[in-house]
Amino acid sequence: MQVYDKLYIQGEWVASRGGGHIDVLSASTEEVMGRVPEGTAEDVDRAVRAARGAFETWASLTVPERAAFLRRLQAGLTERQDALARTMTGEVGMPLALSKAIQVGTPITVTGTYVQLLQEHAFEEQVGNSLVVREPVGVVACITPWNYPLHQIVAKVAPALAAGCTVVLKPSEVAPLNAFMLAEILHEAGLPPGVFNLVSGTGAVVGEALVRHPEVDMVSFTGSTRAGRRVSELAAATVKRVSLELGGKSASIVLADANLKNAVKRTVGNCFLNSGQTCTAHTRMLVPRALHDEAARLAVEVATSFTVGDPFQGEAKLGPVISEAQRARVREYIQQGIREGAKLVAGGPEQPEGLPKGYYVKPTVFAGVTPEMTIAREEIFGPVLAILPYDDEDDAVRIANSTIYGLAGGVWSEDVEHAKRVARRMRTGQVDINGGRFNPLAPFGGYRQSGNGRELGRYGLEEFQELKAMQL
Repeated sequence: MQVYDKLYIQGEWVASRGGGHIDVLSASTEEVMGRVPEGTAEDVDRAVRAARGAFETWASLTVPERAAFLRRLQAGLTERQDALARTMTGEVGMPLALSKAIQVGTPITVTGTYVQLLQEHAFEEQVGNSLVVREPVGVVACITPWNYPLHQIVAKVAPALAAGCTVVLKPSEVAPLNAFMLAEILHEAGLPPGVFNLVSGTGAVVGEALVRHPEVDMVSFTGSTRAGRRVSELAAATVKRVSLELGGKSASIVLADANLKNAVKRTVGNCFLNSGQTCTAHTRMLVPRALHDEAARLAVEVATSFTVGDPFQGEAKLGPVISEAQRARVREYIQQGIREGAKLVAGGPEQPEGLPKGYYVKPTVFAGVTPEMTIAREEIFGPVLAILPYDDEDDAVRIANSTIYGLAGGVWSEDVEHAKRVARRMRTGQVDINGGRFNPLAPFGGYRQSGNGRELGRYGLEEFQELKAMQL
């Protein structure tokens, strides 16, 4: 049991003004693995005022001074990598080896990129007779989800601190333990009081109080599109800056000249990563109509190789989804696909055999899916792949762009220039060409209802800065 009975405000561990707590359940055992305070609006007000009080001093530090704190943060994350990975495997359900490499390894890498970027970033430049300076936006509310909890915290907190902002963090109440471990690391790093504050609680109470608060200058939110709409509505009352990273329904377009076996294998792997609980997951695989049946056969082969089981044991490639509510949601989508006439070729809504406990879902593949079907339009957030046939490249692009989302996607072709031409036509913020690897320096974010603003690299740093022009 990891029990945290205090919030982190003004550089101290303090009791919540409310008396409630939130139990954290293990995704693989369904048992309580931790507990955190259920914060209140009054706690939010204390935290925001602490951040406001610390802002001027923190913003006035030199760039090397702020970079030194980030170096210590990176060192602290590295030192506690094993413990953090075990915690997030319990919270989220990702197999332990992947948790260490992705759930913790990525935040370590991202923190390091901001140490480097601070040395290169142009905080001011001469433009004609004007001196244009980039200044911190102020007090930032960071509201983060549960699927890659530490990464999505660090992708906001590291650039916000680098820019000179102060922060109040509300982590997901479903996977908050890693955020408390992060607060411990920042405290040990000697971060000045009030620069980073942590208030756990529900979105309806703590999240909304943060977004409404008049002393919060910016909200950086990652979560569902539905919740992002609510954040935008509440923030509009005080005309805050809002950065949103929301849902996705990404298409992997397999062109006729692609290596079909490789494209199918990599697309299925992308779709099933973290048990499908990835906003950028390529959950729609678009294949030429003539290759549809072969692609489906190959997808079944790959899907059946994803052994489902205890994420703490080395042989499992697919752990559970995070909660009973999420399992029920995914199963209902699978049943909806069956009802609407999609062909179930692998998996299904039943509990995997031999796993009586844990929020497990079978790796599932549907073939013969049409763009109008629910499973082709809505974000499922589980290990469910939809295979859609297309007639020609124009049809493929039309299908890829036919959702409300625009977060990510992929294109497969033996001709890279051919793939790039198709990728340029996709209305999405990120496109992987032939499985191109994740780049922590590239901008991350979406078009349309996948959000606005960008994270990572210099683009993420600039999100937390205001521009001021001094005419000389």
